[in-house]
Amino acid sequence: MVLGRKQRSAHIVWDWNGTLLHDIHTVLDATNAAFDELGLPAITLERYRELYCVPVPRFYERLIGRLPTDSEWELMDETFHRHYWARIADAALAEGAAELLAARQAAGRTQSLCSLAPHERLLPLLRTYGVDGHFVRVDGSVGPSGGGKAAQMVRHLAALSGVEPGRTVVIGDAVDDALAAAHAGARAVLFTGGSHSRSSLEAAGVPVVDTLHEAVETAEQLAAQPWEGSARVQA
Repeated sequence: MVLGRKQRSAHIVWDWNGTLLHDIHTVLDATNAAFDELGLPAITLERYRELYCVPVPRFYERLIGRLPTDSEWELMDETFHRHYWARIADAALAEGAAELLAARQAAGRTQSLCSLAPHERLLPLLRTYGVDGHFVRVDGSVGPSGGGKAAQMVRHLAALSGVEPGRTVVIGDAVDDALAAAHAGARAVLFTGGSHSRSSLEAAGVPVVDTLHEAVETAEQLAAQPWEGSARVQA
């Protein structure tokens, strides 16, 4: 009986930054510190959420009116990450995140984590926040930063034993999370607590919620519905 319930429940693939980790203000502070160092004007949280996208060089294009050159991008990326990691201790888990992760694990429901955060930095962070034991698999980024998550999501799901894409739901804070889910044959729920405005998320054409509790409830509802493949997601 327990196995049957597991099969009908959603396997949730969590995003980290902006979803489980409430670091949007840390991101904004690091962005503006980097911009100041690079001679660019500061931006507000509202403007950040309206313009943010991946690949990240496209985000900079929206901000400065042109794509950065390769050398400019390398400098921007290094400068942002230097400021971000210097401030990461100020970030906390999103409201209810720890309790949701623990409750799902206790109920025998599976969940994993797929993040664009560097893998070698992600694992110590999960231990710091005491949530490292709640996931059947954790994958951070191991390549150059700034790109999307689609190929990484395909590899992540392929490495999960016994998890069907049709009952897998990605919970993230970015349109790229929905694109990655569709690319891997899974579904997505987007959370408004992170990098995008609600209007930006709604344009993706997947459910949008304001709390992680709602995200989990919606994921379970989606997993209970028939699913034959990825839907078209608007970038």
